[in-house]
Amino acid sequence: MQFNKKHHSNDTLLNLYKGMLKPRMIEEKMLILLRQGQVTKWFSGIGQEAISVGVTQALHKDEYILPLHRNLGVWTNRDMPFTKLFSQWQGKLNGYSKGRERSFHFGTNEHHIIGMISHLGAMLGVADGIALAHKLKGEQKVSVVFSGDGGASEGDFHEAINTAAVWDLPVIFLIENNGYGLSTPSNEQFRCKNFIDKAVGYGIQGYKVDGNNILEVYDMVNNLASSMRSNPRPILLECMTFRMRGHEEASGTKYVPQELFDEWGKKDPITNYEYWLKAEGILTDEMIAEYRVTFKKEIDEGVEAVQAESEIIPDTAIEMADVYAPVPFQISENFGHLQHVTVKPTTENKSRKRLVDAISDGLKLSMRKHENLVLMGQDIAEYGGVFKITQGFMEEFGKGRVRNTPLCESAILGAAYGLSVKGMKSMMEMQFADFVSVGFNQIVNNLAKSYYRWGQNADVVVRMPTGAGVGAGPFHSQSNEAWFFHVPGLKVVYPSTPGDAKGLLAASLTDPNPVMFFEHKALYRSIELEEEVYDDYYEIEIGKARIVKEGNDVSIITYGAGVHWATKHCLEAGIEADIIDLRTLLPWDKDGVMNSVRKTGKAFILHEDTLTGGIGAEIASYIAEHAFKYLDAPVKRSASLDTAVPFNVDLEQNFLPKERFKLELNELLNF
Repeated sequence: MQFNKKHHSNDTLLNLYKGMLKPRMIEEKMLILLRQGQVTKWFSGIGQEAISVGVTQALHKDEYILPLHRNLGVWTNRDMPFTKLFSQWQGKLNGYSKGRERSFHFGTNEHHIIGMISHLGAMLGVADGIALAHKLKGEQKVSVVFSGDGGASEGDFHEAINTAAVWDLPVIFLIENNGYGLSTPSNEQFRCKNFIDKAVGYGIQGYKVDGNNILEVYDMVNNLASSMRSNPRPILLECMTFRMRGHEEASGTKYVPQELFDEWGKKDPITNYEYWLKAEGILTDEMIAEYRVTFKKEIDEGVEAVQAESEIIPDTAIEMADVYAPVPFQISENFGHLQHVTVKPTTENKSRKRLVDAISDGLKLSMRKHENLVLMGQDIAEYGGVFKITQGFMEEFGKGRVRNTPLCESAILGAAYGLSVKGMKSMMEMQFADFVSVGFNQIVNNLAKSYYRWGQNADVVVRMPTGAGVGAGPFHSQSNEAWFFHVPGLKVVYPSTPGDAKGLLAASLTDPNPVMFFEHKALYRSIELEEEVYDDYYEIEIGKARIVKEGNDVSIITYGAGVHWATKHCLEAGIEADIIDLRTLLPWDKDGVMNSVRKTGKAFILHEDTLTGGIGAEIASYIAEHAFKYLDAPVKRSASLDTAVPFNVDLEQNFLPKERFKLELNELLNF
């Protein structure tokens, strides 16, 4: 292994050596503790330290790195205290995630590192978002995101690089090519000779470097980052290395030929670099001994301190309080208390608006209110979106904030999360709610869990044009709100009227949590639904249902199109019903529903989604459990058939409960 000192000072060269030595010594200690049963799991990066250390020391301290399992050197070279790291690994309260996450599945904005989630490619798009924020703010910074050679097979790898290429984002996509994805060798993972060959297909630059040579890695990243800060663009960097231990310690290495260990053992990044430094007269045995004593003391003291820490005593109130980031409070006029205050319109001026108009208006006023809000979606810029919600937005706010995206839903959702890390807001428009399935992982595992895992909110609204009744068939008509109703950390909002849609969208964009905002396509341009809507900006509190109509015969709990089906039928049939429009599905207004059911004694739940596993099942269960003594009849549900949404108009009408619910409601009334 050849090293070239170039212009580097001795201090720089020694810092690189110490930067590799410390994580190696930590790992050696972890392996001892693992054999002693004091550590439950460990992913070893022994033999790959030059990559983590070279990258981290080449970057500015405030440039984000998104590492993987085997990148301990990233964390230690950002001067993170070993005691706190070890607390994290041991699941102690003093760790970075309060015992809620393992090893490197967490982030720290203080040190500008965002750890992985187990779905390996998910963080690639997040790096895009961070880089986009850098670019929009004119910060001249880069982000670096790690991928293994195995993880590079995932769709997120393609989506993130393609998006970065189209948007000229300053991201280094670094592939640690260590020959294996767990036990699967490279020839069973991909057919290309080198990963840098893929760069050509994306129209970006690709570079290959000896990942075991600390100076080559450091110089390459230093030069690339310097160039990218002034000329933003993505770069693919392939670092050739080898995994000297198992994927994790329990998996072993029997599947790896011994000759590979023999060959790569001679390329150990620390041993070779240490030998060269000594030959150059830069490093001495006395210095090595001194470094080792210092690091050993820190490690031993950290282990001892963490082992003395008490185990976590679960507190349900604390756990539940950390599911959502707190909504910004304002000073109430009532005794100066801090409480959520709904923003009211400043004038009484109103104009008639359809649902589509109100949503567009709410979005536009929110763009004016929040200068850090970025809109992303397919065809939303010049074209104005397929439903024309954002028509004219690009002309007012510019293409930086109103962004057409490639067909890369997962990468764009990841980018939205990355923008949030940088203190920005984002709205992503799903062209149709059905398409959200290809970005599902980002929503339920990144956005939803982020605040609970490491205190980072995901300030993201995903707009979801939804619903049947327009003859669009199985892939453009689904009601899939129940997919997200089950996920702690998400908020699910589903307005049924123009006035509610405008106020709830504004509130959703103010809320620091991820919000799935459903908009029924069949209601968008309905003349019947036109109503007088405030022209000014205003918000409606998320989580509060609306009483559409009051009566004593029955409580009809519904949302979306169901609100209008129920209202029309009750008026025509003379049914005196409490009609409750949930408006927010997660969290849903339990108090509002229960107050109504206690009054009427009968509960009827109506929704367009299919019956089995729908939101109505949870509401019915809650009513039965908490209001049984008030009920005069069983709780009844009405929903669409348990089939896909058919294309034929007659079949579609039969699928929907639009007519069927009338008979079912009558059965409940006559019970």
